[in-house]
Amino acid sequence: MQVDPRGQRFAAVLTSIVLIVVLVTSSWLLLAVQAVVFLVGVLFGLRSAPYGLIYRALVRPRLGPPTELEPEAPPRFAQGVGAVFALAGVVGYALGIPALGMIATAFALVAAFLNAAFGLCLGCEAYLLIRRLTPGRATS
Repeated sequence: MQVDPRGQRFAAVLTSIVLIVVLVTSSWLLLAVQAVVFLVGVLFGLRSAPYGLIYRALVRPRLGPPTELEPEAPPRFAQGVGAVFALAGVVGYALGIPALGMIATAFALVAAFLNAAFGLCLGCEAYLLIRRLTPGRATS
């Protein structure tokens, strides 16, 4: 499966906004919603993820077709990493450990911002590194 990389950057912008609001408000509920957004992308694919649906319906028609596509596996893995950090943050905020909530949310925000601003997907890079280091596996 191939995906439009512009959609990933759009999703990273929305994710960054949500995570900034979480850091300002300490809202574990909003962070839980973001965790669900990540998990939908992991479980059902990026085209089914809420931000992917918004991108395809509202943004992509205004941009035209992409000049390049990328494999879905690396950004889908990155969504899983984001889900882990978001869930750790939810646990921290919900259990009254705000430092855990803030640190986990901040890590997720840094990764989302790097993708939104510079097109650097840390989770994608980690995926590719893991694939290279796994014996008998080719990179994709």
